[in-house]
Amino acid sequence: MEERDPKVNKAFEQKSWNEIRTNDSWGIFKIMSEFVNGYESMARMGPCVSIFGSARTKPDNPYYQLAKDIAYRLTQSGFGIITGGGPGIMEAGNAGAQEGNGNSVGLNIDLPFEQMPNPYIDRDKSLDFDYFFVRKVIFVKYSQGFIVMPGGLGTLDELFEALTLIQTKKIGRFPIVLVGSKFWGGLLDWIKEQLLEKEHNIAEKDLNLFKVVDTAEEAVDVIEDFYLKYMLKPNF
Repeated sequence: MEERDPKVNKAFEQKSWNEIRTNDSWGIFKIMSEFVNGYESMARMGPCVSIFGSARTKPDNPYYQLAKDIAYRLTQSGFGIITGGGPGIMEAGNAGAQEGNGNSVGLNIDLPFEQMPNPYIDRDKSLDFDYFFVRKVIFVKYSQGFIVMPGGLGTLDELFEALTLIQTKKIGRFPIVLVGSKFWGGLLDWIKEQLLEKEHNIAEKDLNLFKVVDTAEEAVDVIEDFYLKYMLKPNF
């Protein structure tokens, strides 16, 4: 195979690098547009609670029904519901919100699989994102609480980011509710035994940043009791 002249290689590499830098710079404007659209849209929604969980949970799964019940009850307490806009637990949350005549918001993310907007999002409250990090900022900024149902890596990512932001005081505290003690039990045991007691990587008070419940009534009570106790205003 004929080797390319080193000078040509260098010129080619420089051109490619310049194109990358140019594309990166213009990408900032796309990121900004997602933030602007998200902020302007969500500021009109009023107090909302986000419900997270697996996109793979089927309607006949008890956790699907539980998420739907929680969403419905929250709307009766005056909260709208925000989900990731997809199927599974997200669909259940939006279905419960719609059934309760509350705001039903979907923050959709462009993915090669699983993610299609569910039919229970209000038509004027469906937002689309290309960037996970922009979407997560919107979740945190405009949620008055997180309901975290059983889920996968995405659910864990959203949970631990919120806990980290609260722990480090980058945002004000808001209630985080883990639903399903059987599902979360092993992870919480590991956190307590390894992170707290063995390695001392967290403080004992960090375990108070979330509550674990098993029923819809308990989940809603945690949200309501938090705001009755602290009398905090919505994040926005």
